[in-house]
Amino acid sequence: MRAIVLEEKGGPEVLQIREVPDPVPGPEELLVDVVSTAVNRADLLQRMGLYPGPPMVFEIPGLEFAGRVVGAGDRVTETVIGAVVMGIQNGGCYAEKLTIHERQAMAVPDSLPLADAGAFPEVFITAWDALVRQGGLTSGRWALVHAGASGVGTAAIQIAKTLGARIAVTASAGKHEVCRALGADLVIDYATEDFVDKVRAVTDGAGVDVVLDVVGGEYLPGNVAAVAIGGRIIQVGVMAAKPVPFDVGSLLMKRASIAGTTLRARPIEEKIAITQEFAAQLLPHVASGVLRPVIDSRYALDEVAAAHTRMGQNANAGKLVLDVQPT
Repeated sequence: MRAIVLEEKGGPEVLQIREVPDPVPGPEELLVDVVSTAVNRADLLQRMGLYPGPPMVFEIPGLEFAGRVVGAGDRVTETVIGAVVMGIQNGGCYAEKLTIHERQAMAVPDSLPLADAGAFPEVFITAWDALVRQGGLTSGRWALVHAGASGVGTAAIQIAKTLGARIAVTASAGKHEVCRALGADLVIDYATEDFVDKVRAVTDGAGVDVVLDVVGGEYLPGNVAAVAIGGRIIQVGVMAAKPVPFDVGSLLMKRASIAGTTLRARPIEEKIAITQEFAAQLLPHVASGVLRPVIDSRYALDEVAAAHTRMGQNANAGKLVLDVQPT
């Protein structure tokens, strides 16, 4: 099969396509022909040597996929050959084939094109896990999400509105319309506006119930200032260049909490549980067309360096899809 293999670390130019052996499914695994995958910021960090992937014979990036089942282990009981599935993986999705545990694969609803479905699982599960499972977001409550036009941000806006919650996001000026079109209640220009002042004004001084932050760094003190008493800050990324001093006392006075989280590092049993819960709660909204990935642009697998460059420049609004094989 063809795959993008990392043989060295560095810039987008190190992303090279290679012929490697097809993976072999284990007893409870599916073998999937990958139709689409997508670029995530973790892929850029892995490429640069800043976020190691799992041990692999060939280091193949990629955290999400959609495709067709073409093989199965002898203990697979529920999935049929030819089924269309999507899911998250520790790596290996920048390839024409991959294997995944049967219970970690989700059926792709008919309303979601297979060519787009590879851009769905990672950001929607991340946003849902952070906002709902860990953040406790419910109808009528407020969320603040940084990088609102990112993949996670666009997913978070849709999930919040599906719940009946209200959501404020930060984004650069050129990406505001994308956020508003998805239903964001407040869009803040992080370059010219103070998100703490804006959040306090829109919540009558109370603050937001949950913050989803992919930036970190100097955003942390502002997040604490913007969160409500008893609120939660969920840190899912650290795009900022360096940490900053932080007054822990400001967190104590809010009786608030900060939690760091990733999907990649979790044991497979936890990933299976999260996937199953997510599928039960949110896939019906995908099937009805309420939830969908926001696609910024598409690239062939051998154009992956261009996709990494675009994300590295923070030029995208939504997901960067890699079309691996024809639908």
